[in-house]
Amino acid sequence: MRGRKMKLFPAIDLLNGKLVRLVQGDFSRVTDYGLDPVETAIRFREDGAEYLHVVDLDGARDGKAANHRLIEEMVKRSGLKVQVGGGIRDVERIQAYLDAGAMRVILGSVAVNDPAFLEKSLFTYKEQIAVGVDMMKGEVMTHGWEVGSGVDAMDFCGELAQKGVKTLIVTDIEKDGELKGTNLNLYRELSEQIDVDIVASGGITELNELSELQQTGLYGAIVGKAFYTGKFTLKDAFKALEKTV
Repeated sequence: MRGRKMKLFPAIDLLNGKLVRLVQGDFSRVTDYGLDPVETAIRFREDGAEYLHVVDLDGARDGKAANHRLIEEMVKRSGLKVQVGGGIRDVERIQAYLDAGAMRVILGSVAVNDPAFLEKSLFTYKEQIAVGVDMMKGEVMTHGWEVGSGVDAMDFCGELAQKGVKTLIVTDIEKDGELKGTNLNLYRELSEQIDVDIVASGGITELNELSELQQTGLYGAIVGKAFYTGKFTLKDAFKALEKTV
């Protein structure tokens, strides 16, 4: 919806309890920023954030909720509206995160591999379920971005909208973590073709990209590495969005 202010989701990715960033989802290309995840979440709130995007990379890779207690502490102490993903493949995990105070949970691989589970989750939790569509060269990738599904990403997004998914978090893996710019054309196309809340993820590097994404009518954008490397601050991002509402 053009004319609305886009929501900003600072990103915290967790691996072995540490705040890290990967490049193109590659676990061999990991940077540990030496920051405390809970204190970082609190600092985002102090800088004006309302939302937070958290990914349990251990969960995404092996399905184990290794960082659950840490995420629960982040939710409670930061006071932010948190969306969390990474290895959420059963109702018990969904419920545990919602009980911990998460705003919504993100289903990834399981949304591709188990449509029946997705439909059951949507029936039970409705808008508290988002789906993460992680794509590489137009193909949906699964299991921590390491496995190709053979599913066309644009077609899949359309199918998810028809099933009643209210929020799609779409990542162009080739852009993620590279600090070379996001895929603006992809998000323009999605916003024109699919009538759901779309969150852009991957490669946002410059403030003008946030402004352009907002002008397409996107619901939200996730920013990670640009914050951690000093490309711009969260306060800078909010100012840029204010200018283009």
